[in-house]
Amino acid sequence: MSRVLKSPGQLVRAVLDDLVTTFFPADCRVCGGPLTGAGLFPICNFCVDSLRQQTAELCALCGEALDMDGLRFTQQMHGGQAFCSPCRMAPPEFERAAAWGVYTDGMRDAIRILKYERVEAVARPLGALLARVMEGMTSTGMAQDLVVIAVPLSPTKQRRRGYNQSVLLADEALRTLKTQARWTLRPAHQAMIRVRETESQFGLSSTERRRNLRGAFVVKDPAAISGREVLVVDDIYTTGATARECARVLRQAGAAKVWIATVARAQKETVARWSAASDGILRVENAVVG
Repeated sequence: MSRVLKSPGQLVRAVLDDLVTTFFPADCRVCGGPLTGAGLFPICNFCVDSLRQQTAELCALCGEALDMDGLRFTQQMHGGQAFCSPCRMAPPEFERAAAWGVYTDGMRDAIRILKYERVEAVARPLGALLARVMEGMTSTGMAQDLVVIAVPLSPTKQRRRGYNQSVLLADEALRTLKTQARWTLRPAHQAMIRVRETESQFGLSSTERRRNLRGAFVVKDPAAISGREVLVVDDIYTTGATARECARVLRQAGAAKVWIATVARAQKETVARWSAASDGILRVENAVVG
């Protein structure tokens, strides 16, 4: 009783949840289980909590999962940090790319619902994860005084979808962080625009993707980013072609540094790694999947 009297708002919320779920039952769009609370968000708490942070050893530049047994060649540089082969051979013009989770299972479903089923409310929990990515990036040298730009869609695609999901994610992350005085975040989503349609990236190699995106982005407002650190936000980092091209045009327009933050990272599938146990039996360790 004392708890109820101290928190009448929680009591009202609980009653509302019971009424809505009783008379207007709905299922989670990811797992199919019943939703237990009122609101516009169509994913249950269990599925949100299952969007785990990556734990693999990652490239210090692009965030690719590294196979430390040598299936992908890496080189230790700059204080013991590990770099993947593509970043070692052709370093990107961004400082670092970071993502919360791997683009698979529930994460893939949540982003699909946001992008293709027009459920804008999914941006709220995903944006909160993006804010945590941004907080973690400050430990790697990213400033807390940033210009934030969402990767732009083509005008045709944005009209068809009705919104840019990356803008929704960026704005939710900024809303989460704005209560912390140490952050100075200036959204400037219109400073960089997409000036031409590109063919689908699906099925293209990394080189073909970079060629496909060459010249697709233009900085419309150089004054907004000149001499500033810029954080580019997107939903998914796949091969890095989009991130590299955005960083290139932003640096060319005068940005001091460019950082990349995404909710998810598509990790390449690798051959399972084997380890020899003390009893001489070979056992399979966790493979990198994505």
